[in-house]
Formats: sequence, structure tokens, C-alpha cells
Amino acid sequence: MENIEICYQFILPDTTITLPVQLNPKTLALVTPRPRNLPSWTGLEFHRCPNCPGSFQEEHCPVATSLSTMVPHFERLLSHDQIEILVSSAEREIRQQTTVQRAVASYMGLVMASCGCPNTVFLRPMARFHLPLASETETIYRAFSMYALAQYFVRQHQGWADDSFQQLEKKYRELLLVNGSLVTRLRAASQSDSSVNALLNLDVYARAMPYVIDDSLEELSHLFAAYTWPQAASENDHPQEAVPLTERQRWPGN
Repeated sequence: MENIEICYQFILPDTTITLPVQLNPKTLALVTPRPRNLPSWTGLEFHRCPNCPGSFQEEHCPVATSLSTMVPHFERLLSHDQIEILVSSAEREIRQQTTVQRAVASYMGLVMASCGCPNTVFLRPMARFHLPLASETETIYRAFSMYALAQYFVRQHQGWADDSFQQLEKKYRELLLVNGSLVTRLRAASQSDSSVNALLNLDVYARAMPYVIDDSLEELSHLFAAYTWPQAASENDHPQEAVPLTERQRWPGN
């Protein structure tokens, strides 16, 4: 099987920055060649994450290593500068005008999920179905949908599953620790604010996840009216006013 390739192009007035990302089609691990002569801020012990596994034997942080070739490209750009971005994959192309920090954050999210960090590996299914420049609502929908499907497979293999999303909340809290340490690394790596603010942009989404769980995902519940209130969804726009259906009414095939 061929590698999965997602190519980011950042189109500036005087040049185009091209950053291709290649993923192993089975493991979804990043297979983009590791750069030589890695800078000191990529060293594992340089502001090492407090939740970095003690058994992790790499000399360099996999997240920092994978982002090290990106950082110098944006040294002269400010986070709120407007640029054009083109993201190409086998399935589609997405072109949009946006800020540097939002464009870089989208690239960072893809790389961080697939780079090999033990605390980001749970995001690999989202890397396979990468959605560039996703909004907060889209990110929440994709993260919870991914985790729900993951629990379907967990139940098949282990006989149990986390239906309450509590383990997902824990994973995102671990991710916040990674983001915090990486911000310190990036501040040491660059005089520009573009990379740091891009990561902070991602961090906003990560911080939102535990609160979404606590709020029982009410903001998205209306999208599933056809499943939970099928008669109301087909007859009017106010499923919350309907009387709950019995189990046999919900699933007429039973």
C-alpha cells in the first residue's frame, strides 16, 4: 500500500512554502524523513513534558522533531498576517485565505497526531481523515465521533467500552500538558509569534474538550434528532417538545 500523503502549501506574496506529510497507511505513523542536525530545543530533556513516559528512550522529542523543519519558514511572519493555504490529498483540495496562526495550527495538528508521541497517538484516526482548518464545532464532532467508534472496536476485542467518554477527557488533559511544554520549546526556537500562537490556537480546542464532556454534549444533541426522536425529526423542527418513543417504537426491527 502506498503512503497517505497530505500536502500543505502556504502561499505568500513572494514564495510558496511546501510541507508534505506522509503517513503509513496501516499505522498512520508519520514517515516523513527526520531532518538532520536537529536544533537543541528538540532534545527530549529540553522542557520535557511532565507526563512523558519514563520508558521513552528517544534522544529527541518526537513532536518537536517533526515540527522543527516548519518553524524557520515562518520566522518573518506574524501570527495575524493573512496568507493563502492549499491543502491537497488524494480525496480533495482545500484552498482558503486565513491567518498564519490558523494555517500553521492546522498543519501542526496533523503532524502532532502522527509523530509518535505516546500522548498524541490517540488522535491518529483523525489524522487519517484530516480536515484542514476545522472549526471548534467540527473538531468536537470529529473527536467524539472518533472516540465512539474506537469504543465499538474496544468492546469487540475486550468486552467492555468507555461509553461515558471519561478516558477521552483524560487523554485531552494529558494533551494539555504536552501543549504547555511545547509552547516553551517554540518560544526558545523562534523570535516570531506565529508558531507559538498557532499552538495556542490548538490548545483552545484541547481545553474545550473536558468541558464539552461535562456539559453532556448538549450543543450537538439536536443534530441526532433522527436517531433519538425520529417521529419529531420528520414532522417538525422541535424534537425537544416530543414525547420520548418507547424502545420498540425507536427500533421497529426489534
